[in-house]
Amino acid sequence: MLANFVRTYSLVSTTQLTIVLIITAVIFAVFIGIAVIKMYKLKAENKRLMDKSKYKTDVDKEYTDFTDSHLYDTKN
Repeated sequence: MLANFVRTYSLVSTTQLTIVLIITAVIFAVFIGIAVIKMYKLKAENKRLMDKSKYKTDVDKEYTDFTDSHLYDTKN
């Protein structure tokens, strides 16, 4: 009885619902694909920028000892 009621007064058929769900899944798959491609492009650009010589020289500077400056009285 319940199955007959649902079949008679249902607004959406199973086929229509399946088609809508497939279309929604395809759209989300496209969005995920675009996000993955953008992630790899940003990762490559970040690596390229990190390998630039100007940034490397600023970061890789050797530590200099500041205790020999005039602010410290080392001649006591």
